[in-house]
Amino acid sequence: MNSFPWLTVLWAVPLAGALLVAFLPKARGEVLPKQVALAVSVVTLVVGIAVALQFDPGDGMQLTEVHDWISAFGVHYALGVDGLGLLLVLLTVALVPIVFIASWHEADGRGAAAFFAWALALESFALAVFLATDVFLFYVVFEATLIPAYFLIGRYGRPGRAFAALKFLMFQLGGGLVLLAAVIGLYVVSARAGSPSYLISDLQQIDMSTTWERWLFVGFMVAFAVKAPLFPLHTWLADTTEKATPGTSVLLVCILDKIGTFGMLRYCLGLFPGASQWATPVVVTIALISIVYGAFLAIGQDDILRLIGLTSLSHFGFITLGIFALTTQGGSGSILYMVNHGVGTAALFLIAGYLIRRKGTSLISEITGVESTAPVLAGLFLVAGLATAGLPGLSQFVSEILVMIAAFDYHWWAGAIAVTGIVLAAIYVLWLYQRTMTGPPAPGDAAVKDLDRRELVAVVPLVVGLVLFGFYPMPLLDAANPTVDSLLTHAGISDEQPSVPAADTAEEGAH
Repeated sequence: MNSFPWLTVLWAVPLAGALLVAFLPKARGEVLPKQVALAVSVVTLVVGIAVALQFDPGDGMQLTEVHDWISAFGVHYALGVDGLGLLLVLLTVALVPIVFIASWHEADGRGAAAFFAWALALESFALAVFLATDVFLFYVVFEATLIPAYFLIGRYGRPGRAFAALKFLMFQLGGGLVLLAAVIGLYVVSARAGSPSYLISDLQQIDMSTTWERWLFVGFMVAFAVKAPLFPLHTWLADTTEKATPGTSVLLVCILDKIGTFGMLRYCLGLFPGASQWATPVVVTIALISIVYGAFLAIGQDDILRLIGLTSLSHFGFITLGIFALTTQGGSGSILYMVNHGVGTAALFLIAGYLIRRKGTSLISEITGVESTAPVLAGLFLVAGLATAGLPGLSQFVSEILVMIAAFDYHWWAGAIAVTGIVLAAIYVLWLYQRTMTGPPAPGDAAVKDLDRRELVAVVPLVVGLVLFGFYPMPLLDAANPTVDSLLTHAGISDEQPSVPAADTAEEGAH
């Protein structure tokens, strides 16, 4: 059964679907492309579930496919999935059909077929990124994600979207050029070590010089810091989420941006463990700045979509902090955080989009009293908001606790600063809800209709996931823990185990 190319099928299905949707006869109207795209996304979800059912959490990289591609340069078409990749694959295949249902009318009159085709293409390239086990292949699909993302931002959304798309593209291309230099550097290193190879398994066996390792780490880390994003390479984020459609923002922030933190684990820590430990103080400092700065910026926003986008700056700071704390709790918490952030922020974006469509404005100062006429919308928005703020019982709480433990293990001041981010998150979430949802509607303001059946179908599964993984996160942790253990073992890092002196133990027994 494992001889079947499951992983190739997984990323090829949405790519083929994108081509099919793009070339459907325009005379058939806008409904057919939507239906075909949704069907393709559901088929991709089924394939993703089939991959998950074959996965053994404790067995490393699985369902591998390796074929020669460019032999002269040691390039392979190589795919594989471990716990980290599997969780992000499942997040991707689950979110895309939800986005399609929620965005059913977002592109009406502006080329719905193209919108859904670009979204499927983005899903395909993102899946290939999470599955690639060859660095050159990773780089190719990493850059390929920019094409559908650029058109989704620049063609669909609010006035000013063209500038936001261009800003997004310039930042991402800049990070991509730095990554290209590092990828070329990896070829030089592997060629000097014997035969050139871009396979991760081969590169991990190379004994690099300290100088080479550090320079290559910097190249990869800069590209991932742009993608994630982290301070000070984050300025494209707020503009993009403000101008793009809510559905596009979900695809970008909840899926595409995960490539950054995924890359930190897979490539920075996996290929350059010594340099990762060398750079830890700087990266931890940048992560802490991102946590606090992003939260403060969010508090000061009047545009609801811009506010939600800036909260992600703070969240990605937490994820990066957990990764570079270099502990099992931090690594597992970060992977769990990626999934939970994707689910919670997706719910926030989609519900905010519903609200904006009803009110005709995204300005917080012009929205009030929604809960009196749309209690279901307000209630789901509150649950999603409290989840992103880390309320106990909701999924992100577990992630934040694990990251906070790792932060305090790293140093007390890192944990203390990170705690302020949690406090500020509670402020911007509760303030946002209080300003928009509570109180009487504004005089002359039309009553807001509550969510209809289609909108509920899109959002309710996300809210259920926030509650379910808040009380039962073990399936996610069971998948994440072996990957983290493997990375830390490769880096020569082990968590210190508490020890009890023998004398103290004997004395305690005497009592």
